[in-house]
Amino acid sequence: MAKVYLVGAGPGDPELLTIKALKCIQKADVILYDRLVNKDILKHAKKECELVYCGKLPNYHAMKQETINHFLVKYGKSGKVVTRLKGGDPFIFGRGGEEAEALSLNSIPYEIVPGISSGVAAAAYAGIPVTHRDLSASVAFVTGHRREGIDEQAKWESLAKGIDTLAIYMGISNLPYIQSQLIKYGKSLQTPVAVINWGTTDVQKTVIGTLENIYDRVKQEGISNPSMIIVGEVVSLRERLSWFEDMISNKSQSEALV
Repeated sequence: MAKVYLVGAGPGDPELLTIKALKCIQKADVILYDRLVNKDILKHAKKECELVYCGKLPNYHAMKQETINHFLVKYGKSGKVVTRLKGGDPFIFGRGGEEAEALSLNSIPYEIVPGISSGVAAAAYAGIPVTHRDLSASVAFVTGHRREGIDEQAKWESLAKGIDTLAIYMGISNLPYIQSQLIKYGKSLQTPVAVINWGTTDVQKTVIGTLENIYDRVKQEGISNPSMIIVGEVVSLRERLSWFEDMISNKSQSEALV
């Protein structure tokens, strides 16, 4: 039966795909997929499935959101099974809500399939729990594309003073502004910060610093998007809990000896 599935593909590691997401990929006649979707996941699609790339880069959109919405409606009305495949979770900074609205306005049946968000997964793969009984009783998912202004200042104040752990998406280009706002509204200069590049993939790289020096550390290491920024005392646990990058390093060393 024709339907559009708005599906979270997870944070990058193809094995973190949910069973339901896999089924949506396998039965799709059309898949519209984003830049951060691991291409190995697309191997599960039918041979005759039409693949439509909808990838976006910062400051450059291969396909504008309005165009994506148009295609979802077009394919949704064609009687085909359509899977809209999005990195992470479609409802966490994935604009899945806008796409669902477009489908709803056109009376097209759809279903939301949540995915594992990088705000949790990238941190976990870096050895950082976003909550911890002793260190963090609250976590906020924040977009790094926040605009300056009176309302935004009030929001940064509440984030700085009221939340233990911040998981900041798409924040690399605005990192100096993020630093300044959190410091301005009371976060200590020595608050631990982690920047996790290509989280959960075999090229994952994590840079650790403080709120005072993290931008300098990121520049030194040449870190760019896609990256997650984790701010809070839980980052200090990485020193003991780092497992994934250690595993990759050990694997590379073993392969080099063979």
